Amino acid sequence: MGRASSIPSSSIEAAAAGACTLASAMADDAGRTYWVETLGCPKNQVDSDKLVGTLLADGYVAAESPDQADLVVVNTCAFIEAARQESVDTILALADARQSEARLVVTGCMAERYGDELAAALPEVDLVAGFGVPVALGRKPSAGTGTNGTDGTVNVPKLDLLNLPRPKSPVPWAYVKIAEGCDRTCGFCAIPSFRGKQRSRSIEEILREVDELDAQEIVLVAQDLASYGKDVEGMGAGSIVPLVEAVAARVQRTRLLYLYPSDLTDGLIDVIGSTSGVPYFDLSLQHVSKPLLRRMRRWGDGDRFLRRIEDIRARYPHATFRSNFIVGYPGETEENHDQLLAFVDAAQLDWVGFFAYSEEDGTYAANLDGKVAPDLVKERLRELTERQDEITTSRREALVGEVVDVLVDRPGVGRSHREAPEIDGVVHVPESLVPGTFAQVRVTGAYAYDLEAVVA
Repeated sequence: MGRASSIPSSSIEAAAAGACTLASAMADDAGRTYWVETLGCPKNQVDSDKLVGTLLADGYVAAESPDQADLVVVNTCAFIEAARQESVDTILALADARQSEARLVVTGCMAERYGDELAAALPEVDLVAGFGVPVALGRKPSAGTGTNGTDGTVNVPKLDLLNLPRPKSPVPWAYVKIAEGCDRTCGFCAIPSFRGKQRSRSIEEILREVDELDAQEIVLVAQDLASYGKDVEGMGAGSIVPLVEAVAARVQRTRLLYLYPSDLTDGLIDVIGSTSGVPYFDLSLQHVSKPLLRRMRRWGDGDRFLRRIEDIRARYPHATFRSNFIVGYPGETEENHDQLLAFVDAAQLDWVGFFAYSEEDGTYAANLDGKVAPDLVKERLRELTERQDEITTSRREALVGEVVDVLVDRPGVGRSHREAPEIDGVVHVPESLVPGTFAQVRVTGAYAYDLEAVVA
């Protein structure tokens, strides 16, 4: 969350649709260059890739750097305050770096959530376009754009970006977004207010995209991955299982990110553990105190989570676990914090992210009492992070001497099933191994989160 990508092939669904109209508006300038800067989560990266697909189809070519681009697009993140600040900093930096005649377009979550306010606050930006709004229409109607009649308002078309085409993956793996939006009401999260209700894609559409990407590993993402299909008549709960089976029949690895724990059924566990090729369980737990989780409007508690983790490990001893937790949610007591520390010790998760609670306008939690002092939040974050760093380091060191299968992402760098791309550590392998191929390697060393390995 909040990471910027300097890969020119990236942006968001919102901008994705917008870009095709932008390109049409600049059709006489075929061959002009673009740069897309992506911030936020993997779901934003998918959106960016779809934007790039429309730009390439309309004759644009990727620039080598933002200061050489005719069109600069920033795909923003608005999940928490830190992400919003990073988005603003990135916009201002690119505004300074761009060519004098280059156009700067802002899209993504911040554009959708704060559209007019953002446009007013950032005069450096040429266009601010939310989800599904063609960015060429931005602040003013383009030539030939219709209006709704007597009131003179612009008749802005809406485009569904989920199924837009995208270019073949330039690396051996690719994110694939299987749904947009979320139907949950978690107390801390504002995403449903600007991403909308869940909208699942059909299995056929997803498989078509998987085939076009031509990747060795597909990483399925959504706001609420395990709820895939619940919003579609004739599909319903559990639809994620046949989807994973269908994708796994096409690629060697199918990885799932962001699983809500209450939807982690035995059927889903088995398809991840035995069919996907990636026994990797990314569980969105958020906390372990039952009363605090209810304040978060979340399901579960630490005991339930531990039992599920132990059950999975009994079935699949090589299973890898990732989770994330919010620290300092309103009402979090010292006892709650100690419960989380104890859970971290007991669960021995491979990868964990801890995040300070961020108050979001319009959310249930924004009006709760029991605010936790910022200094105390920092202290709790430090304590949890230090504890988990020791666990992660220990679990990585335990792999020394083992033979593991890696997918070579680029010269000298590979990943086993234990490492999600761009999120976890990597395995450093001999540069003689060809990117896009699989290899068996023996782990010879562990350094923080990364491993060293030689050909087995």
